[in-house]
Amino acid sequence: MNDIEIAQNAYLDSIDQIGKKVGLTENELEMYGKYKAKVNVIEKHRLNSKLVLVTAVNPTPAGEGKSTVTIGLGDALSQLGKKTMICLREPSLGPVMGIKGGATGGGYSQVVPMEDINLHFTGDMHALTSANNTLAAMIDNHIYQGNELQIDPRRILWKRVLDINDRALRHTVIGLGGPTQGIPREDGFDITVASELMAVLCLAADLDDLKQRISRIVIGYSYQRKPITVEDLGVTDAIALLLKDAIKPNLVQTLEHTPALVHGGPFANIAHGCNSVIATKTSLQLADYTITEAGFGADLGAEKFLDIVCPQLEKTPDTIVIVATARALKMNGGVSKEQLDVENVAAVQKGYSNLQRHIKNMKRYGVPVIVAINRFATDSDAELNEIIRLCRQNDQTQAIVTNGWAEGGKGVIDLANAVISNCNQEKHFNPLYDNQATIKEKIEILVKEIYGGKNVEYSNKAQKQIKTFEKLGWDKMPICMAKTPYSFSDDAKLLGAPSGFTIHIREFVPKLGAGFLVALTGNVLTMPGLPKVPAANGMKISNDGRISGLY
Repeated sequence: MNDIEIAQNAYLDSIDQIGKKVGLTENELEMYGKYKAKVNVIEKHRLNSKLVLVTAVNPTPAGEGKSTVTIGLGDALSQLGKKTMICLREPSLGPVMGIKGGATGGGYSQVVPMEDINLHFTGDMHALTSANNTLAAMIDNHIYQGNELQIDPRRILWKRVLDINDRALRHTVIGLGGPTQGIPREDGFDITVASELMAVLCLAADLDDLKQRISRIVIGYSYQRKPITVEDLGVTDAIALLLKDAIKPNLVQTLEHTPALVHGGPFANIAHGCNSVIATKTSLQLADYTITEAGFGADLGAEKFLDIVCPQLEKTPDTIVIVATARALKMNGGVSKEQLDVENVAAVQKGYSNLQRHIKNMKRYGVPVIVAINRFATDSDAELNEIIRLCRQNDQTQAIVTNGWAEGGKGVIDLANAVISNCNQEKHFNPLYDNQATIKEKIEILVKEIYGGKNVEYSNKAQKQIKTFEKLGWDKMPICMAKTPYSFSDDAKLLGAPSGFTIHIREFVPKLGAGFLVALTGNVLTMPGLPKVPAANGMKISNDGRISGLY
C-alpha cells in the first residue's frame, strides 16, 4: 500500500484520548472534529523534558525521509514506555500540490489524519494568508486615502501572499484602472510560509508577545527614508485578532497513537524552518521526550533552530539526530537519480563528505550527535555498513539503520535506545556567534564555519542596507540565511562538500517582528514555481469523498 492507503486504513483514537496520554484535560482542548484539536496555551511550569532535534544531510530528489524518521523515533520511544510528543511543522499547499509532497511522514511512520493535515487542516495557513493580505490592503488604502505617514510606494517591503506555488505572481502591478482603483505601483506575492507573520507566529511566546512582534514589523519606508511599522498604521490588534486561533498548537496522532503537535510552517530555505515555540514549549511541559525537526539540511533548519529558536525557547537540544540515506550519499557522490537503485559503495564513500560536514557542524554546538540511516528497499547491506564504518572511524559518531517506513516504531527501536543514552550525556551548548557582532562578522562565521565557503560578496544594494541597518540599530539581530537547500553553497549544483566558494548576498529583508535579518543569497525565490507535471495532476477524489494520489 502507498502512504495515503496506509493512513486511510488505520484505526485512530479519538483526540481527547490522545490528549489524556500527556495529561491534557477536556478544557485544554478545542475539538476540530473527532481526530484534531487545538490546544489552549498552558503553563504547567515544567520544562525538564528531553529535547531531541532531528535534522538531515542536504536534500536530494531521491528523498531522505526526515519526517518519517522523526515520527518513527517518537513511536519507538513510546514503545519503550517513554511519555513522548512529536512537534512538526504544518504542510504548505505549495509543495503538496507541486513536487515535494506533504509533510506527514510516510509508510507506517505517519501523523494522521494525513489528508486533513496536508490540505486545509485547522485553517492556520488561511488565517495567516488573510492576516498578511489584510495588512497589505491597509497599506494601500492608507496611501489612497491621503498618505498621512508619507509612505513611499517605491519602498514598500510588505508583499501579498498565497499558499500555493504561483510564479506568475512574483512581480505584479496593482492599482490599475483609474483614480478610484487605488494608486498604481509595483508589487508581488510571496508564498504564505515566507510571510513575516509566519515567523512571528512561530517565535511568539503568547498572544501578548504576538501583538508586540506584529507592532514592530517594518512594512516599508517614508519619502524621508523613515521606517514605517504596523504600529504606525494603527492596525496591530486587527492583524493579531485574525491569528487568535492560529496561535494555538494543533494536536493529532501518529499511526501508533503517539501525540503530535503540528503547528506553524516556515520554510528553512527562505525563513527559519521550525515549528512554533509555543508548540515545542507545550510539549516540553507535558512529555518526558520531545522530538522536533528542522527543515531541509542541517546547514539551514538546524542552524536556525540552534541560533534563532533556542534563545526564544530557553532550551537547547539534549541530542541531535542527523538523517542520512545511502541514496543521498550516492547522489552527492555523483550518481544520477536513475542509477540510485544500483549498489555503489564507492559513490557512498565519495558522497560521505556531505554527511561528514554536517556531523562536524552539529558537534561544534556541543551537543551529542547520532546519525540515523533511513533504509530504502533498494539499499544494499554493503552500502549501509560502509556508512556505519565511515561515521565510526572518521568522525567517532554512532550511526544506526532505521526502517520506520516499513515497520513503524519497531524499526526505529535501536535509534530510540541510542537517543535515550545520548540525552543523559553531559553537554555544553555553544551558539555559533554573538548577536553583538556586526552583520558581516555573523555572515562570515556562517559561511566559513557552517557552509565551508571562503568569501562573501555583497551587492551594492546589500552594502547600502548594512549601513542603513547599523544607523537604525538593527544590526544586533541574528541572521536568517535564505539559500538553496541543495548545496552548502548558493549554487544548487555544487553537491558533496564544496569549499573555497563565494556566497553572494544580493539584499537583506529586515524582519523586526520576527527578530532577525533575512539575507537573500544567489537566486533563491520567496515564491516558488510549479514543476512541469505538478503532483496535483495525479490527485483524485471519488464521489464518496475518498482521496487518492496525495503523498
